Amino acid sequence: MAQLAHRAPVTTPASTYLIGVEIDPATGEAAPLQKYWGPRLSVEAARQAVTASGGPATPQGARRHVSSFSAPVEVEELLPVDGGKRWGSPSLQVSFDHTRSLELRHAGSSVHDEGAGAERLDVVLRDACHPFEVVLSIRAREDTDVIERWTTVRHLAGAEPVAIGITRLDSGSWFVPDASAYRYSGAFGAWAEEFQLQRGPLPVGELVFTSRQGITSHQANPWVMIDAGEAVEEHGEVWGVALAWSGSWRLTTTHRPEGGVAISAGFGHEGLRWTLEPGAELSSPPVLGLYTAGGFGAASRSWHDYTRRHVLPVTDEERPVLYNSWEATWFDVTEAGQLALAEQAAAIGVELFVVDDGWFGDRDDDTRSLGDWWPHRKRFPNGLRSLMDGIRGLGMRAGLWVEPEMVNADSELYRAHPDWILRMDRRRRDEKRQQLVLNFARDDVREWAFGWLDELVTELDLDYLKWDMNRPFTQAGWPELGAGQDRLWIDYTRNVYQVMAQLRQAHPGLRIESCSGGGGRVDLGILRHTDEFWPSDNTDARDRQAIQHGFSQLYPPNTMSAWVTDSPNPTTDRLMPLRYRFHVAMAGVLGVGGDLTTWSAAELAEAAELVEQYKSVRRVIQHGRLYRLAGTPGRERSAVQYVLGDDVVALVYNPASDAKRGPRRLRLAGLDPEARYEVVHGGDAPDAAPGRLVRGSHWYGSALMAVGVRPAAWEPVGADYRSDLVVLRRVRA
Repeated sequence: MAQLAHRAPVTTPASTYLIGVEIDPATGEAAPLQKYWGPRLSVEAARQAVTASGGPATPQGARRHVSSFSAPVEVEELLPVDGGKRWGSPSLQVSFDHTRSLELRHAGSSVHDEGAGAERLDVVLRDACHPFEVVLSIRAREDTDVIERWTTVRHLAGAEPVAIGITRLDSGSWFVPDASAYRYSGAFGAWAEEFQLQRGPLPVGELVFTSRQGITSHQANPWVMIDAGEAVEEHGEVWGVALAWSGSWRLTTTHRPEGGVAISAGFGHEGLRWTLEPGAELSSPPVLGLYTAGGFGAASRSWHDYTRRHVLPVTDEERPVLYNSWEATWFDVTEAGQLALAEQAAAIGVELFVVDDGWFGDRDDDTRSLGDWWPHRKRFPNGLRSLMDGIRGLGMRAGLWVEPEMVNADSELYRAHPDWILRMDRRRRDEKRQQLVLNFARDDVREWAFGWLDELVTELDLDYLKWDMNRPFTQAGWPELGAGQDRLWIDYTRNVYQVMAQLRQAHPGLRIESCSGGGGRVDLGILRHTDEFWPSDNTDARDRQAIQHGFSQLYPPNTMSAWVTDSPNPTTDRLMPLRYRFHVAMAGVLGVGGDLTTWSAAELAEAAELVEQYKSVRRVIQHGRLYRLAGTPGRERSAVQYVLGDDVVALVYNPASDAKRGPRRLRLAGLDPEARYEVVHGGDAPDAAPGRLVRGSHWYGSALMAVGVRPAAWEPVGADYRSDLVVLRRVRA
């Protein structure tokens, strides 16, 4: 019978995560197992859960079919290793000289009070024969149901010499309890089509989501949610796992034939090898787990709350209304042209003006000058100071677009440092978008980047940087490091984090937007050092609804930059009313990116009114609890709703005039059923038909949730692209 060396319940406000370290009496090998993950249990119930779950050598442990060809209990391990009687996807794969196998022993466990309501459990394991240590760390906080896990490996000094190579180091594996069926939810996409939500039956076997690009990627995002196929937006059990990492990554779901699902996630991808010298250690990024019984909506709200409290560097700010000049001027950036746009932007209520690509070096197109980060010699012979002062003189803050990780071959930087790029001996240097990738894993590149960025922010008193990264890695080598060069896949990302952290420390008021050709670097790792994301280069409002829907599954509205641009849209050539474009962009951090000098007086007046409306509700939108209502965004009648204290805001959409089917009444969510709510904005005239909102009227929360109302935009006959902004406030006696 297996010996239970350690058991520990990890509790959150609404869940319990229970682990146990079991020792095989025949071999002495330790197996850290997940015993339970679900609704919160009492201490006595947790003890029963340990007993009921059994172990690999107990009668209870035989609850799945076991044969000489399978060891199904590995699906429950916190970090299944490559070695022994395991044949599944390993979370940890290590070689000692020419031996690729691990046999771990339990070396102790400890609990640490980290303050501020956080507690960390460390489980220490050591190889039976080699100087190798593994520490599994688990952190729980008293104000969130998100549990943080990571893994640290060490080559212990002072023992016999051995070459240690790591080919897989996941942050942890999570076990989703047995169910009659499993369904997965995730995000897929491409450039200009990011964050497309997909849901489907989880196949038996292994399903892998990954990026091999050196960035998070447009094609997938590092999270997955699992349910039994029964969860809906506001009901049902959901287990979610997300990786906080901005480089290459891999997330593997394993659905065992005997039942049960494991989710293992970590940095890197197949084919990499990281050497570990004596005395050295390597820690993985956090992998985060969340259980909720409240459906996909409750899962999202929990992720949002966690992100605002424990990920974002500044937690409680209201994001300013932004203007970005890219779609108005492209590379034709001049002081006169930017100030003309700035005057129009200030007039409609914009608070932050960002000058995009084209301000530096000899940058007249995308073929030259990346890396030459000084003002364009012909366009700004006296520098950028007068432009920035002009922007601030109009009452706005000032920002710039930068792309610190890239270089053009036609640049002074590349001619001076051709060895600074990612490259391999006797291999070509492929360009994408006429760019090469600087090797940010190098300390000299990191120091150079911080130096010019710090100088730029200081000299111009910048409030904002749009940090872009417009291509993936190719020829990702560092020849001077020989066998150790695969570490660049880790150190590159960590040095990007370090530069951002140094900038923020040196300039506490600086805010940074993460962009990578749109949504190529959106994750909870980069968000520890930035303030918001650019989710997509596609600013078409109808397409953005689907993008924003998928984005919102994990990331909160105050991290989502959304622009109002011109009609027809420069990406899709689609025509759309200004009101609809604004209402879609209002669902996150409102920005404007159109050529304001071509907008009519009526359009500018309408824009100013809509900007003012957004400012009146932005705190609710940016910091409230999000509810996704009704049909498929961008295709059917749909709505998003936000609740913060007594205030309720709903943005209502109807993209198609002939939408006869689908929801006809808007049923709100998350309200106090006994309270009354007053319609503050969005109501019709006093003689409106029954069921329609009337400004100043009062509605019980129970009626708004159970029966709903008829928004004007949802009437079955009307024009394409109708939308409403509805604002209610709870009436207190």
